[in-house]
Amino acid sequence: GVFSTGMWEGLGSRSDALQHGTSGTLPHFLQEPDDAYIIKSNPIKLKCRARPALQIFFKCNGEWVHQSQHQSQEHTDQGTGLKIREVMINVSRQQVEDFHGPEDYWCLCVAWSHLGTSKSRKATVRIAYLRKNFEQDPQGREVPIKGMIVLHCRPPEGVPVAEVEWLKNEEPVGSDGNIDTRADHNLIIQKARLSDSGNYTCLASNIVAKRRSLTATVVVFVNGGWSLWTDWSACNVRCGRGVQKRSRTCTNPAPLNGGTFCEGMSVQKSTCNALCPVDGGWGEWTEWTVCSAECARQHSRECTAPEPKHGGRLCDGAALGTDNCTGGLCTQSLEGSSDVALYSGLAAGVVTVVVLIVAVTLYRRNQSEYGVDVIDSSALTGGFQSFSFKTACQGELSEHKQTDRQIYTQRHKHKERQEVLLSPEVTYGPLGLDLSCPVAMTIAHCAEVAADNWSIRLKRQTQDNKWEEVMSVEEESTSCYCLLEAQCCHLLLEHPGRYALVGEPLSQEAVKRLRLAVFGSADNTNPLGYSLRVYCVDDTPYAFQEVASAERVRGGCLLEEPKMLLFRGNSLSLQLSIQDVPQFLWSIKPFTTCQEFSFSQVWASNQHPLQCAFSLERYSPASSQLSCKISVRQVKGQEQILQVYTSVVEVRGGVCVEEEECVCAHMGSRAFKIPLSIRQRICATFDTANAKGKDWQLLAKKLCLDRNLCYFARQESPSAVILSLWEAQHQDTGDLDSLASALEEIGKDHSTHSTSSRTSTQTTTGTTTRTTTTLGRSTEELDAEFT
Repeated sequence: GVFSTGMWEGLGSRSDALQHGTSGTLPHFLQEPDDAYIIKSNPIKLKCRARPALQIFFKCNGEWVHQSQHQSQEHTDQGTGLKIREVMINVSRQQVEDFHGPEDYWCLCVAWSHLGTSKSRKATVRIAYLRKNFEQDPQGREVPIKGMIVLHCRPPEGVPVAEVEWLKNEEPVGSDGNIDTRADHNLIIQKARLSDSGNYTCLASNIVAKRRSLTATVVVFVNGGWSLWTDWSACNVRCGRGVQKRSRTCTNPAPLNGGTFCEGMSVQKSTCNALCPVDGGWGEWTEWTVCSAECARQHSRECTAPEPKHGGRLCDGAALGTDNCTGGLCTQSLEGSSDVALYSGLAAGVVTVVVLIVAVTLYRRNQSEYGVDVIDSSALTGGFQSFSFKTACQGELSEHKQTDRQIYTQRHKHKERQEVLLSPEVTYGPLGLDLSCPVAMTIAHCAEVAADNWSIRLKRQTQDNKWEEVMSVEEESTSCYCLLEAQCCHLLLEHPGRYALVGEPLSQEAVKRLRLAVFGSADNTNPLGYSLRVYCVDDTPYAFQEVASAERVRGGCLLEEPKMLLFRGNSLSLQLSIQDVPQFLWSIKPFTTCQEFSFSQVWASNQHPLQCAFSLERYSPASSQLSCKISVRQVKGQEQILQVYTSVVEVRGGVCVEEEECVCAHMGSRAFKIPLSIRQRICATFDTANAKGKDWQLLAKKLCLDRNLCYFARQESPSAVILSLWEAQHQDTGDLDSLASALEEIGKDHSTHSTSSRTSTQTTTGTTTRTTTTLGRSTEELDAEFT
């Protein structure tokens, strides 16, 4: 066979053996065959090298390889003179595939010398491969921040066994103190960070190929936490029982990447009692002092009946009185007479100047009452810009009527002035109605009036649909009464019609209040789409009613309690941007993350409520939560954050906000009214003059309505008009306690009158005491009596 032939031919004669040199040792392998893998159809080479060796043959799977398949080389070691033989064979893929044995295909070398044979190690030959499918793909995870992330990966079967590498967003992931990629092909992150969010891929490779697993999305979310409560706001009424608020925001931290929103209320309300201001009153005069050498005597009084409290006014007049104690019969020296003449001349000059000033003032006021300052309504004709903002408000005697808002612009010959609509138009009627007493009406406005940066006027629409100025809210008039407060203006009107408040900014520091609201609804054209709509409207109940009604029709839901933004008249625009959208769960329409309204759009109020929309789309139907925030800010001005956290798979419903009552539409049983019997008793008491003067003036003073008293003076029943205005002012709180407190103060004032007027005082005090007692009864009794 192959072995014997090669054996005898290889061994030769003894002389040949001596020629090759004999070291007296068995062959020693300098190189043994290595394990090998056949890649695709490429054969592999196995090598053996031994010293001293007469012959070397390969034996594969227990059978000798034919000599013709051997490639041999021989050379002499220069150091020892011994012959070194090297042999190599090729193994093909076909040979390995055709072998069907209990073990892998193997080969070894056998080397001969004169002393015997030596065998090398077995070298296995295997066909290399790597299957396509992973035995286990990594799965996506949503974990809280600082939680543990474990991604499992079992690579495809292969020869040799595949090595595993992890990629995050196509970049290799290395091991560090927090990330371990060596644990049985798994990726372990001990404490998740926000930066660990991403798309992870398991990459398996060997000498044949590389395989990629399915991508696993890891989202590290942050659950929202409440911030600290703000300080309690000031009481919303100046006097009596009111409401104060405090708020907190879900920003400590804010929910991110689908984290849960804070549980609980973001706003707390509490009742408060504002101390009513008490104006000071003079006590009795002291006795006259002894007549001095200058023929003068003095007496004094103190502002202690009562003392001014809680911001009440100080007493008017002098605390010290001086009188000539001789009735002018006292004679003085020449020097004294000269001084008296000097002082008398100065006093006469002062009185003359005062009389001139008063005369000029009365003349100008008289001219104003006859229409000198009334705006020429024809000048308004070319300045209307329609603002399709429907409101339905009623006065106490009004019919239900819808009105359109309009912007007024008046242009003078040498000066241009921009007037801004600050309120809705309110109508009471019908027109031509003859009223026996003024009607109290309240109009909400959006001007920040605390800093006196506005000039606000009341205007009325004429029969030819033009507008004329009725009065400025700062001035006093006998034809109309205006009481301007922070968020509304209370009016006493005698002529039915359509009224509105307009304002002229006096500086760039003038501020309008805007109400911001965000609504959301599913996109009917895209099952994975969701739309966020942000509205910026005037901070009045009527403006928001229009928005809420429109959203109710389209199935929108209010996602955050509306917030107020102060917008300054400094010509800078309003910017809106959406932030913190989970980028691995949601995508947003390009170039819409930041939007802007020009200053003129916001300041002059456009034809429609200002609205911008953000269109989002979720990557997977499994993503049911949306959390983000919307920033609304004026350039170089105030910023407000609208926090959004909602479920996009909830059952669709109406607008999730209660409808607000129209401030001017308090009518019938819902309106706050002083019980009729009490009202009649108060009017009968205070409309009658007594020794101290007209008591209705004292009533107006105690109720802080003592401005423009000339208007009340011309009414048939001043007390009834004062009470109507007080009812309008307290329509939201319905607080009778402050009225009772005022009547109690009046009763105390009357109790301090002198003995000479004691009889009349007792009568008035008795009436006031009975009225105060009645007001102290339970609300149920008062309601029953009023009904």
